[in-house]
Amino acid sequence: MKNNVNVLEDSKFQTSNVTALSIGHWIFDTYQAFLPAFLPIFLNTFSLTNMQGGALSAFNQFPSLIQPVIGYISDRRNLRWIVILAPAISAVTMSLLGVVPGYWTIALLLMIAGFSSAGLHAVGPAIAGKLSGNKIGRGMSFWMVAGEVGRALGPLAVVTVIKFFGLKSTPLLMIFGLGASVLLYFKLRKIPNHSVPNDELTNWRPALKKVAPFVLAISAINLSVAFLASGISTFLPIYLTGQGSTLWFAGASLTILQIAGVAGALVSGIWSDKIGRKPLLISAILISPIALVLFVYTSGFLRIVFLLIMGFAMISVQPVLMAWIQQSYPDQRALANGSYMAITFVIRSGIVIVIGWMGDQLGLSNAFLVCAGIMLITLPIVMLTPTNPIAKPIVK
Repeated sequence: MKNNVNVLEDSKFQTSNVTALSIGHWIFDTYQAFLPAFLPIFLNTFSLTNMQGGALSAFNQFPSLIQPVIGYISDRRNLRWIVILAPAISAVTMSLLGVVPGYWTIALLLMIAGFSSAGLHAVGPAIAGKLSGNKIGRGMSFWMVAGEVGRALGPLAVVTVIKFFGLKSTPLLMIFGLGASVLLYFKLRKIPNHSVPNDELTNWRPALKKVAPFVLAISAINLSVAFLASGISTFLPIYLTGQGSTLWFAGASLTILQIAGVAGALVSGIWSDKIGRKPLLISAILISPIALVLFVYTSGFLRIVFLLIMGFAMISVQPVLMAWIQQSYPDQRALANGSYMAITFVIRSGIVIVIGWMGDQLGLSNAFLVCAGIMLITLPIVMLTPTNPIAKPIVK
């Protein structure tokens, strides 16, 4: 008997439902993007080092370790409520960062926000992938574009509120996330449950063993991309304020980076459905580090140009990787996606600490150059990765 997942594979792209999920992702990531804009304030107020600032990002990403567990449960149970509640939880915790009394209170709020992020990023993309039919790349582009819009608006929104209303006014921003959760409830309750029944689930261990080389290759690619993406996304405001820029300009620069990423995320996933995942990955991994090096060594208008190019290429990698990994596990999307996202977030949580340490020892400019070099090293891995390693289902 044909299972529910395969029925979905034959279905058309469900634009309205994928869009509803993506809007929730957009609102959620708007709040998650507050942290880089807050970091220069925290470093100044609490006399923190770059490494301690990077550790705050690690607190936010550490809960992602539980994503495979959430994904495994989501393949069997309806966990839409996690997606519904996520914007509200993120809104409350991240908006309170402007009134926190100390470092460990910040860490606690970031961990709570991190648990909501773990749930959303394990369940949301899997549902979006199922609703995308045979256009998984397009579905991942919708999902990633929404997240990039949120990450673009978040820093600009919070620094603008701080500039005009003061640091203590940031809790006012939580109202939008609370409203988003209410809207998501009315939207997502109409989406049918696509969980696979227990007796039709594939045995994931043999499938995972069969594609182990592919999983390791994707993890290596993700590691190199994370050095550049985490470094620039987390430390760009600190880097620019250290060079004399205002907090507002530093936040606006991060918004410019993410706006370029919106275009990259939209184009890459859709194109990868047509021309393949590998050509787009190779192009992005070549362009991103070159643009970063040129960004470091230029100034003025040219620096903005290279920031745009870097954002477009750097962020275009993620929709392609997400489509590729879901394509490899068509019968257990949530488990596969949760495992992949857990690896992604854990890698990034460690990397931001390493980059913060390098910034303290070598300066952030040199730390960025090291990140660019690491990304280029990954090209041979991309070229040697199998193009279409589908894991065949093994029915219990």
